Amino acid sequence: MKTGALTRQTFLSDIYAGTTRDYWLYIPEQYSSESPANLMVFQDGESYLDSKKPMQVPAVMDAMIAANEIPPTVCIFVNPGEVIAPTKAEHHPDSQRSFEYDTVSDQYSRFLINELLPQALAGLNITKDPENRVIAGFSSGGICAWSVAWFRSDTFGKVLSHCGSFVDIRGGGKYPYLIRNEAPKPIKMYFQSGSHDLDTRYGNWALGNKQMAAALHFKDYHYHFEFGNQAHNLIHGAQLLKESLLWLFAGNKETSAVPGEDHE
Repeated sequence: MKTGALTRQTFLSDIYAGTTRDYWLYIPEQYSSESPANLMVFQDGESYLDSKKPMQVPAVMDAMIAANEIPPTVCIFVNPGEVIAPTKAEHHPDSQRSFEYDTVSDQYSRFLINELLPQALAGLNITKDPENRVIAGFSSGGICAWSVAWFRSDTFGKVLSHCGSFVDIRGGGKYPYLIRNEAPKPIKMYFQSGSHDLDTRYGNWALGNKQMAAALHFKDYHYHFEFGNQAHNLIHGAQLLKESLLWLFAGNKETSAVPGEDHE
């Protein structure tokens, strides 16, 4: 089986002034400039590429695209920023990641859409249809993916979240209430959590995801929630990766789990 091309780049941001980050561009073998490709963007990108971790997205993409199970899809794997010349405690990489990913604002979506993607996708024929553009992430990257779609559903209409941090780290715990009290947005979401997910002073990750599912159900969103028994990791999400991509890209009829139902 032919494999897609994977290249690594470095990006300097103005919106997150003084930060640099790596990102990887995956172009499938079946990509043709004559037809717009789908787009998928992963936060914590290196975790979705690492051969020692469960996801290994490029290999899954290679197999699914070759089998015509999903259309040719260009992927961007983006790492959180790191401050080039740190001078304060809050310049720690973990703090910068949390600032970018957990903050409930449009700042990250502006960074991604206005800064990084124009450079990363230069010269490529990529669909502008939000129905064919997915944004994904794990933990804080999962809530970040939702935030990008929430603030820019005109650009990203689909979300894939793994153990998303829908808790009160930087205000993300309010999303279920925002969803309940605002008009539905054209967002389709596939997400998962588990009975052994995190439980910290910021909140309970399993409960936060169940509250998201309940809010999405209340407002009649198109979503699918899987609740298993894993901890705060990518194991369950990797087991569901093919299913989740089929559901997101193939336009499956809603098969949402009842919030809190063990769907193993």
